[in-house]
Amino acid sequence: MAWPGYLSLFFTVVLLVTTTYFLLGGLPLLVLQHDTPMDGRFVRRFFEIYYKALFAGAVGACISYALWGRWFFALGGGGIALVALALRRRVIPAMQRLGEAIQCDDRGAITAFRRVHAAALSANLLQLVLLVWAVLRITI
Repeated sequence: MAWPGYLSLFFTVVLLVTTTYFLLGGLPLLVLQHDTPMDGRFVRRFFEIYYKALFAGAVGACISYALWGRWFFALGGGGIALVALALRRRVIPAMQRLGEAIQCDDRGAITAFRRVHAAALSANLLQLVLLVWAVLRITI
């Protein structure tokens, strides 16, 4: 296996570790009351960092798989990068808006914030399942 193969495996591990870490780190955050400004800011920042790390890893995977000639996996890496961008554009502003509503004592905003948080974690879980499935399909 040439250097693009090793680079591809490195970025695959980066994606697996990043996705697993943020899934396991985000689950306990669901127990927060989300009724203080600090809770909302912390969770929102947590997902901002996750989406940036996921995007960087996915772009690296896309490029390295393309260099290795594994076009199916390169498309998968590009797809993950696009999903990370799309989720970041939708989830982060929603959390920002709902966090501001929580500060105004809107109880419905707390429920909506929890739903957004849970939906983001569900997308994370789906990505992890797809990544593991793809890893099982890689032939070296």
